[in-house]
Amino acid sequence: MRVVSLLASGTEIVCALDAGDMLVGRSHECDNPEWVRSLPACSAPAFDVSGSSRSIDAEVKRRMHAGEPLYQIHTDLIRELAPDVVIAQTHCEVCAVTPNDVERDGGCLDPEQMLALSAFSVDDIAGSILAVAERLGIPERGRSVVAVERARFDAVRAATAHRTRPNVALLEWTDPLFAMGNWMPEVVTIAGGTPLLAHPGDYSMATTFDCVREADPDFVIVAPCGFPLDRALAERDVLESYPGWSDLRAVRDGAVAIADGNRFFNRSGMTVSRTAEMVAEMLHGVCVGESSHGAWWRWLDRDAS
Repeated sequence: MRVVSLLASGTEIVCALDAGDMLVGRSHECDNPEWVRSLPACSAPAFDVSGSSRSIDAEVKRRMHAGEPLYQIHTDLIRELAPDVVIAQTHCEVCAVTPNDVERDGGCLDPEQMLALSAFSVDDIAGSILAVAERLGIPERGRSVVAVERARFDAVRAATAHRTRPNVALLEWTDPLFAMGNWMPEVVTIAGGTPLLAHPGDYSMATTFDCVREADPDFVIVAPCGFPLDRALAERDVLESYPGWSDLRAVRDGAVAIADGNRFFNRSGMTVSRTAEMVAEMLHGVCVGESSHGAWWRWLDRDAS
C-alpha cells in the first residue's frame, strides 16, 4: 500500500498505526514525527504566510471570495508517486488541503484513491483513526490506538476531577480574534476548565475584544491556527494593542499562556490527547505524563525572559 498524506493529522495517524512505511509523500505541513520531513512535499502555500495575522486573514478572505487557491498541489509529483490512497480533509477550506484543491490543480486522481477526513469533536478524531486503519487494511490497530488515546483522556479527567474549574478563553487567531471551536471546548472541559466564548462541535468563529473583556476569563490561552510556538509568541504586540488588555483578570494574574497551535491545538490527529494534558498543566499545574511547559507553551509574562 502506497500512501500520500496531504494532511498533517493524517500523517500522524498513519504513523501511529505503525504504517509509516506506507507513506511515500506528504503535505508541506506534515512535521510529526520528525522523520516524515524527509518525504517529498506534495503541496505548498499559494501565498506568503510570513506576514502579520491581519494580512494573512485578509489574503485568505480575498482568495476565497475570488475563488483563488490557498494551496498549490504538486499533482505531477503525486502521479509519479503512484499512491493507492491520498489522504486529505473536507473539514475546512482554510486549514489544510481538500480534495477540491487537488482537483483545481489539475489532479486526475481516481476518486476511489481519496480518503477525506473531517473532525468536529474528539469522537470524530477517533473516527478518523478508525477510518484510516480500515482503509489501510489494519482495523485492529485502529481500535488499539483509539483505546490508548481514550485512556489518556480518562487520565486527564481523573487528575482534574476534584479541582475548581476555572473559566478559560482560548483564542485561535489574534487579529481578528477567533474563539475556540471544534473539539477544543471539549478538550478544555476534559482538562478541568470551563470554556468561554466557545463553539463546541462547530467552526472557530470571530469574536471581539469587547466580548473577551466582558467574559473576563481566569485563563487566556493563545494558540493561533498554523503558528508554532515562536510565531505565536510574536503576537504579543497584537494582543497588547487591544484597549483594556492589561485590565483582564488573566493578564493581571499572569495567567495568559501562549501555545503551539500548529502542532497541538489546531490539529485533529495524534496530539489531541497531549493537548488535553497541556491544558491541565496550564490550569492546574498537574502533569499527566511529561511537562510540556517551555517546550510547547509558555506563560506570556511569567516566562518573558
